[in-house]
Amino acid sequence: MFSHRQNSGQPSHASDMATQMAVNSGASLWGPLKELWEAVEGAIWRRQPESVHLLDLQLKKHKPSFLTLFKNPMKSAEQREKVRKASTEGIAIQGQQGVRLLPEELISEAFILSDLFDLGELAALELLLAGEHQQPHFPGLTRGLVAVLLYWDGKRCVANSLRSLIQSRHGKTFTLDLSPELVNLTTRFTDELMAQGLTKQILNLVSDISVTREFERLQKERGLGNEKHRKEVSDLIKECRQSLAECLFAWTCQSPLSKEDTLTLIGHLETVTAEADGSLDSVNLALVMALLYCLDVSFLEQGTEDREDLLQALPLLTEKQYVAAVHSRLVEGQAWKLPGLQAVVQLAWALSLRAVSQLPQGAALVEFTEADEALADQALLGSVFLFLTEGILGSDGFSQEEFYTRRLHSLITDFLALMPMKVKQLRNRADEDARLIHMALQMGSEPPSSLRKDLDHLMILIGEFYSKDPFELELALEFWCPSESLQHTSLTGSFLGVPLQRPPHKQVVLSKFVRQMGDLLPATLYIPYLRMLKGLANGPQCSHYCFSLLKTNGAPHGENRQAGVSGSVVSWEHFFHSLMLYHENLRRDVPSVDSMQYRHPPMRGITQRELEGLTAFLQLLTTIITWSENARLALCEHPQWTPVVVMLGLLQCSVQPVLKAQILHALAAFGKSPEIAASLWQSLEYTQILQTVKVPGQRQAAGIEVELNEIESSCEEYPLTRAFCHLISTLVESALPVNLGAGLRAPGFQPYLDFLRDSVFLAFPTRAYRRPAEKWEVAEAVLEVFHKLLRVYEPQPADFLQEMVELQGEQMPAHKPPGHSLMFHLLNDSPTLSLCLSLLEEGACQLDTYAPFPGKKQLESAVLHCLCLLELALQKEVTFMDLLRESQTSLIVSPVEQLLQGVSARSRQADHITNIARYLYHSSSNPDAAFQSAKILRRIARYPNIQARLVGDFTHDQAVSKKLMAGFVECLDSEEAQEGVAADDSDPEKRVARIHHETKIHILNLLITSLELNSPNLGLYLLGYEVKKPVSSTNLQDPGVLGCPRSCLHAILSLLQRGSEWRTGPVLTKQAPQLAELCYQVIYQLCACPDTSGPTMRYLRTSQDFLFSHLQHLPFILPKNEIAALSQMSWLMKTAAIELRVTSLNRQRSHTQRLLNLLLDDQPHTLHADGETGMEEESRSVSGFLHFGTVSKVRRRLLSVLDAIDFSQEAPELLQLDFFERAQIEQVITNCEHVNEQGHTVCNVKLLHRVLVAEINALQGMAAIGQRPLLLEEVNSILQQVVERNRVRCSLSAKRHALQSWRSLVETILTACPSELIPADQRQLIIRDLLLDLHDKVLSEDAAGELMPIVAGAVFTLTAQLSQSVLSEQQGAAPQGGSGSGFASIANSALHLILRKLLDFILCTGGGFQRLRAHLYGALLYYLQIAQKPEEPETLQTGTSMWERLTAPEDCFSKLQRENLAIIESYGTALMEVVCRDACDGHEIGRMLALAVLDRVLSIDRQCQWLVYLCNSGYLRVLVESLKQDDAALQTLLTPQPPLLKPLYIYESKMALLTRVAKTAQGAMELLRCGLVGQLVECQVFHMLPQNDALRVFGQRDPSGFIPSPLERYRQILLPTLRLMQVILTSTTTQHQQGAAQVLQWLIVHSDVIQSILHDPDMSMGALQELSLLTAIISKTALPGALEMGQEINSAALMELQGHIGRFQRQALSLLVRLVGTDRARYLKQIEETVSPGDLAEKREEMEVAMQQICANIMEYCQTLLLQSSAEAQFSLCLFSPSASEPADVAIPSARVPSLGLVLLLLKNSATDFFRYHDSHRQSLNKLERVEQLPPEELKELCQGLVSGSGGVEKIPSVQRNVLAKRRLVQLVNNRAKLLALCSYIIETCLFVIWRHLEFYLLYCTPTDPKDSLLTGYRDPSGSRGLSVSRVSRQDLEQLQSDVANSFNEPLQRKLLEVEGLYSKTCSRHTFIQALTRRIRGLVHHAKG
Repeated sequence: MFSHRQNSGQPSHASDMATQMAVNSGASLWGPLKELWEAVEGAIWRRQPESVHLLDLQLKKHKPSFLTLFKNPMKSAEQREKVRKASTEGIAIQGQQGVRLLPEELISEAFILSDLFDLGELAALELLLAGEHQQPHFPGLTRGLVAVLLYWDGKRCVANSLRSLIQSRHGKTFTLDLSPELVNLTTRFTDELMAQGLTKQILNLVSDISVTREFERLQKERGLGNEKHRKEVSDLIKECRQSLAECLFAWTCQSPLSKEDTLTLIGHLETVTAEADGSLDSVNLALVMALLYCLDVSFLEQGTEDREDLLQALPLLTEKQYVAAVHSRLVEGQAWKLPGLQAVVQLAWALSLRAVSQLPQGAALVEFTEADEALADQALLGSVFLFLTEGILGSDGFSQEEFYTRRLHSLITDFLALMPMKVKQLRNRADEDARLIHMALQMGSEPPSSLRKDLDHLMILIGEFYSKDPFELELALEFWCPSESLQHTSLTGSFLGVPLQRPPHKQVVLSKFVRQMGDLLPATLYIPYLRMLKGLANGPQCSHYCFSLLKTNGAPHGENRQAGVSGSVVSWEHFFHSLMLYHENLRRDVPSVDSMQYRHPPMRGITQRELEGLTAFLQLLTTIITWSENARLALCEHPQWTPVVVMLGLLQCSVQPVLKAQILHALAAFGKSPEIAASLWQSLEYTQILQTVKVPGQRQAAGIEVELNEIESSCEEYPLTRAFCHLISTLVESALPVNLGAGLRAPGFQPYLDFLRDSVFLAFPTRAYRRPAEKWEVAEAVLEVFHKLLRVYEPQPADFLQEMVELQGEQMPAHKPPGHSLMFHLLNDSPTLSLCLSLLEEGACQLDTYAPFPGKKQLESAVLHCLCLLELALQKEVTFMDLLRESQTSLIVSPVEQLLQGVSARSRQADHITNIARYLYHSSSNPDAAFQSAKILRRIARYPNIQARLVGDFTHDQAVSKKLMAGFVECLDSEEAQEGVAADDSDPEKRVARIHHETKIHILNLLITSLELNSPNLGLYLLGYEVKKPVSSTNLQDPGVLGCPRSCLHAILSLLQRGSEWRTGPVLTKQAPQLAELCYQVIYQLCACPDTSGPTMRYLRTSQDFLFSHLQHLPFILPKNEIAALSQMSWLMKTAAIELRVTSLNRQRSHTQRLLNLLLDDQPHTLHADGETGMEEESRSVSGFLHFGTVSKVRRRLLSVLDAIDFSQEAPELLQLDFFERAQIEQVITNCEHVNEQGHTVCNVKLLHRVLVAEINALQGMAAIGQRPLLLEEVNSILQQVVERNRVRCSLSAKRHALQSWRSLVETILTACPSELIPADQRQLIIRDLLLDLHDKVLSEDAAGELMPIVAGAVFTLTAQLSQSVLSEQQGAAPQGGSGSGFASIANSALHLILRKLLDFILCTGGGFQRLRAHLYGALLYYLQIAQKPEEPETLQTGTSMWERLTAPEDCFSKLQRENLAIIESYGTALMEVVCRDACDGHEIGRMLALAVLDRVLSIDRQCQWLVYLCNSGYLRVLVESLKQDDAALQTLLTPQPPLLKPLYIYESKMALLTRVAKTAQGAMELLRCGLVGQLVECQVFHMLPQNDALRVFGQRDPSGFIPSPLERYRQILLPTLRLMQVILTSTTTQHQQGAAQVLQWLIVHSDVIQSILHDPDMSMGALQELSLLTAIISKTALPGALEMGQEINSAALMELQGHIGRFQRQALSLLVRLVGTDRARYLKQIEETVSPGDLAEKREEMEVAMQQICANIMEYCQTLLLQSSAEAQFSLCLFSPSASEPADVAIPSARVPSLGLVLLLLKNSATDFFRYHDSHRQSLNKLERVEQLPPEELKELCQGLVSGSGGVEKIPSVQRNVLAKRRLVQLVNNRAKLLALCSYIIETCLFVIWRHLEFYLLYCTPTDPKDSLLTGYRDPSGSRGLSVSRVSRQDLEQLQSDVANSFNEPLQRKLLEVEGLYSKTCSRHTFIQALTRRIRGLVHHAKG
């Protein structure tokens, strides 16, 4: 109804309505009144904290509204004028700036409204504006119609508030248990109102307001809309009247009215008239009851503690005038319009006078109390009991109020107890009348017409009154006095719980009345007496007393029954005896079956009078046995009466259908006991009430089928059919025997089901009905049976096998269970399904009329059963169809969801599902149907193929679409929903609240399921997204804006937003945690899905400010429901992470900033009183975080969320089992597991229970039966254990989910948000707090292992961010400044703490958890990176002296590194053990990271403790020996197809570690001792150099470019090995030749590969690296010195070695030829080309370095060879031929000896390069010093070197650009420094080589005859010196001298000296170049001389 609907608006509506509408008059007719009602409801009914104060304020504010109830503001000319001008001049609206122009039509509507309700023009205008504002809540209504609703809703709020205030008063009848403060407040307030004449006002309003009159006025002005609007308006008006009347009723219940008010009330009642059926309407009923409470003194009997005060306040006892006035008015007043009503009031007054006369105060009122008799007589003359029955009991409102019932009870019992003589008089008169009637019958004349039937009426009143007991008060107990003979255990005569004491006088009198009335009962009173007993037997205890009464009334047991019946006529004995006699008589009359007995009923039948008597008796019997099981069993087992047999016998006789129906109802009552039900089934089958066995030769059917088709159909009344359905329904519930009818037919329930389906259900729409309601009663009765059958059916494999039974020698197919048959009919397009669906359609159409019609309740119930059947079919169809498929039976079925898409016969459209959804629109009036409908839709929503069709069905008709949307929204908006209400359905209000809540849950789940499917889907449509256009083009608006209807999204948001602006936070999270969790999930899904994300986030951000308002209330803490609170936070945090990412990408900085402040701030916020956050707080930037001042810190919100996740998890203890086998039970539990809706894996407890109980039932033997209770108890304990396990699992996974979300939020904040929003210092402190807290939680004793992996991941990210932050902070700072004060913003102590916790965490993870440790190793590496010194530019300034370096203060990096190491070493070998173990085996990533950690720690471990441990513990040997396994894996890498790269990465990490170990001499020695080089020699992989070109370069190139080509892969394997050998050679320089020898061994083994590498013309980066490393190794190993190892080698091996070494020399020199001479130009060009312009510039620089390095290595080799051959020049070995002409133009064949000119050329080139590099170095240094002043273009260019891609630089913020440029410049400077060093080294070695050769050639060489040719080759096999002197001619030498003199000219010499001046000063060999230059010059000139 409307009243509930409108609260659903955002809670702020009421308040902002008030301001917005207060055009400029203060009073408004809706908004403030709504607030008033909310305050009253909050204080009195919801008992909210602080509500009393709010209520007090509201009451003060609204006192005028109460004093002038329902009075409208007056019209006035000036208001009219003002409103009229609003269209031109505008009108001011409070709370808005300026004036607003209103459209003409709005103004004319305002005038209409003003005239219609006679209210002020401004008030009317406000109502219309409010209507416009509220319109989205009322789809399909215009603002005017909404205004009408609001007008009456305002009135309703006042009336309801008044009623609630009065109900909360302190008084005599009831109490609401409110606080005294509140009660005093409301009592004081209402007393003031009453003093101001409230009663008169209320009575006038009740008379003035009438629905018909109001409707006529509205109709005239077109103020009524559709049916729903009419219904809502009329309900509101009725509720206003009802509430006003109940105000008076509530008042008189609590305190009496004054004399004038009482008389006014009486005056009003004098004019009251009755409804058409003679009953009072509920408003007048309330007023009558108010008067009856006014005249009530019975409460004084109760003797409560405040009895004296109440006596004082009662004017009946204290004011004589009051009594006099009322008395005279009632005795002498005029006749009332309703004499019966007058009689009731007179009787009440008479009883009050009688009661008063028995009190001490009554003495003063004697003159009045005397008249009580006369008054009572007058009342009896007015047929008081008849009016009480018809007028008051017959009223609809009577059964809705408990205190009406109590008052009427006291009226009846007071009459019986206080006026016993009157009762006796009535009995005597009745006896007299009975005699008169009897005589008249004897004489055959008419009985006299003047007979009064007061006693009949009294008995019928008692019977009617007590037979309904909606509040389960069992007031009828007062009529039963526990007699001594009735020693029943449970009822030991206790009255009101007081054991065995004398019952109160009143009770004795009443029970005497019941007994005496039954004695010698005259025939006329027989039926009324039975009806009275039926009423008094209503209730569990009453029925027992009544049963005993009827038992004791019977004949004394000893005597035999003489001819007739002795004893009372009202006894079991009498009743059953009569029944048997009837049966015997009638049975004789039954002719043979064939004579058409039904057409001619025999004459000796049952007369009408007997029929009534029997019916009355059967009803009494039914009531007693329905309530009392003892009575049921006692009667059923009675040997003489055998009631069941007799009744079934009577059913076969020809008796009126009405009586048969009553018999069937009685049998149904017997059938409530399972023991009786089983035998009842057999009796039913035996008597063939429904003919299930066809007798051969029988012409026509017999039994109930004939009754239905022939008798009932022609009478158009169906009592028998309905009763039969009721009986079957009861029996099905109690017991359903499988072998029913065995022996005579195929056993089973099938014939009954066929009859119910074919004859009853399918035929019901086409039959004729005299009473329209009966149609639906039949449908309801039969559908109830179907529902019960299907509910208990579980599909079993056996149902699908065709079993046969043997009958009289032939085989018959056996029947299936009834549920199976029903399922089959529902899974086919059968008449049954069609009828169910058309019923649903008809139901929806009927409900849409909102009109009452006969049978409405039954129709609703039938519809509900249909919905339940469909829902059950959907639920069971999956199992059913699976079993069907497996059984391969030839049944054809279709899934329900597909059948529902069929075309409806009625509308010719596929609208079945739409019809089901229409029930959601009626959720307020039909919660159950809406609930089932939501369930069905949710089940259907799982099927993606149906979703798209559904959207089409829902949207093709605009009107239907709006209505469906409104239905869903209404269900979500429902205010009545309540979560956590226990499942007991005793309290109807709570049950409805629970159902509303579950409907919401189903709808939200429907949305969640739908959103996971592709669009278009139902979820998108219901949430208001575009389904016809692309989803992302949706433009979400507030409801009502741009015609946007209110969608489910608005409903969800308003659910969540309620209370989010208060300090307590969103109400929903606490009141309905599960609902809130789903709401947050829907919103997360919308934000996470790419299509809906854009529109949703925009709408939430702009219109709702959703995230901010919710995040500010984190963490949600619900002590009772931790799981839900965690889930709510998870979804909210995930959404927040998306929002931060999106706003960062879109550069919406203020949004990002605001959320970051909220999550990270540790300053207390200034909250204003209204809970809004101050504006100044928002403008503050995050840098204002840290005021170390007076302000106390608060916990950062992110940390408090972490606090809310409890890491500990108590695990359930193990099962203690006595009978079952534990392992088996665990297996069964595992088999019963499934994934529930929330995605947790839990055990299905119901299924487990079924399995275990089946197991127990399967046990045979006596022992099993004896132990059954124990077994069941154990099953119970297992189930409890499993429930606990499920809870633990859910709790754990909720914690995991929450932690995961927290982690993703933290990671988003740190990685995705622009870094400048959180300054570096702040950032580090935040990360520090997060890291320390995380560690504290995870390291606590009881932290659950399942949460550790997430924590480890978070620790990794946080440490990485910390490390980056510290690094960027240092780069940002000037390079010099940083060292002084300390390290970074984060203190060293904090860093140490973090390290300690990290190491603790690594150690606490134990043996498992290797993957988890991988994260921690990553974190540790990042942490250790913090202490790494950043790259510093090599300035080439003259270095400080050694002493200065040693005494310099320690810089912060080395200090931190030293402290870190100390901490790591304090953990001793435990930590080393863990890391080493992880490095040697386990998961690949873990191994790589562990190896990296070892590498890192070894690099800072100066004391070599870790190295010693590695060597001593054998881990190093394990690592070395594992290279053999790696070899096999690496070989697979070189196959052409792209492989897995894992082995390669592991190998690289391992080699890196070994290289690190080899860097110390001790380590290198250890490696050699472990046989490292030996292992490498054996590796086959090095032989597998990819040969053919296509394979080498391209291979099968992975398109993503991630997997390198085979050649690159080969290089990745070779280079680490070469590096390792180079390091070993360097570390084991002088003292150990064994390293060199082993490496040489490796070279020789792989010489073929090496040769092809050295000859390779390719000049790629990789090739150059290979060459530089190879030449370096060759230069250190392939020396003649390697032969003088001291080992004894035979000469053959020696020769082979010499050959190899010679070959290496030749290859090295020919490489030099290529690099310097012939191909140099080509190489340089190739380098330029291979580096694409967009590529990183670093690459080119690296290639330059590599080329210089190769030259340097070869020159070093030459130098070493020269030095090793001899220290003296004349014995020197010659490597170059004596020709100094520049070989640039002539290509020297590689076999020839290279000439000395090559070296000269290299010298020249190097000198030129040197100067080029030197300039570049100087420029870069200058730039580095003034990096801030560089022009932007240049900065951009510098950054380009480090950022790939063309657009990359554009996106980088300027601060970052400076940092990058600086880094790039340092890189450039250091690269140039390296090149300078190489050039200078090459120059030095070249000079040395030239000098040695010249010295030899020019001083010691003797030339030979010129005709001898220069033979190729430069070594004799004999091993003597290379170029034999004899081969050099004189001419050659002269040529050499002149060439050298030309080449080595002055400019070159100057250049060389300058090189020395510029560079070599900083080194120690500072005049080397100078000396050599001088010598060479000397040699050349000397030789000339």
